[in-house]
Amino acid sequence: MFLFTKPTQMVTAEEALPGRSEQMPVPDRHEVLGTPIAPPFPAGLERAVVAMGCFWGAERVFWQASGVYTTAVGYAGGFTPNPTYEEVCSGRTGHSESVLVVFDPQQTTYEDILRLFWENHDPTQGMRQGNDVGTQYRSAVYWENEAQHEAAEASRHAFQAELARAGYGEITTEIAPAGPFYYAEPYHQQYLAKNPNGYCGLGGTGVACPVGLVPTE
Repeated sequence: MFLFTKPTQMVTAEEALPGRSEQMPVPDRHEVLGTPIAPPFPAGLERAVVAMGCFWGAERVFWQASGVYTTAVGYAGGFTPNPTYEEVCSGRTGHSESVLVVFDPQQTTYEDILRLFWENHDPTQGMRQGNDVGTQYRSAVYWENEAQHEAAEASRHAFQAELARAGYGEITTEIAPAGPFYYAEPYHQQYLAKNPNGYCGLGGTGVACPVGLVPTE
């Protein structure tokens, strides 16, 4: 991911770029999994949308996971409709670089998706992830129903206890209702499959997330 010197304060809805009505073209198939990356998806599958810094490396975490039907990268949590990559990187859309994960609940769980989310980045860094600085690189979970909301809050609480034991500070992850997920440009989709030596700024804390367990204080 290119390094930008960009704002670390969220833009307001009034200040956000106007965007456009035209949707981004979406590739027919996932570069690795061979499945569609846009709806309609088969019945019985569930969706998760998370942000954990540069979406190139984040997407790879999930397409490699068991039970995942498809993944895509895009923009979520902001104001500007159908933004471009350049607009998101300007800090003037309010979006985070996000990953859509479509999974089979018969083969994996939302809690397992959250475990991969927490363990594969540092959620205590605010509006950055490593050397990538800006509001678009913030950590976020965008829940789609109340069960996901409760699971996200519970996992944050459990992981916070483990991070504190390891000497980390407070989790800054945004946990918010899911709004529109705008697909990123085709060249961003499964970027590290197409460019195996491409940039990946993703790095976890080395702390395990106790999914499904109640932390002891």
